[in-house]
Amino acid sequence: MEKNLQALANAMNEMVSQGQLVEAAEKYYSSNIKTIEFDGRITEGKQSAMKKLTDFVSSIQKVKEITLVWSASDDNASFSEFILDLDMKDGSNIYLHEIVRSLWENGQVIEERYFKG
Repeated sequence: MEKNLQALANAMNEMVSQGQLVEAAEKYYSSNIKTIEFDGRITEGKQSAMKKLTDFVSSIQKVKEITLVWSASDDNASFSEFILDLDMKDGSNIYLHEIVRSLWENGQVIEERYFKG
């Protein structure tokens, strides 16, 4: 399953790298997705996760950079390191160096946890 999982992770990462965050989530998140933020906040269910992501994306003024640094997978988990540099509509800048750990089941992400890189 690892090769198939890495192929799925690569496809999702490619969409994210192209700024298609919402589209990638829509395609790969399972209906029972659970996301866990840096600070421990949890979002459960695809509808809630999509609202959170859509709200975040709609607050972006300009995407300066989304770079995939590396990706790996093992068993049912994939790990992706990203650098994101975003100018926000409120005038702030968000620079994230994050690692995303995704747990997969039946070709969909059932849990995503974000770590500061």
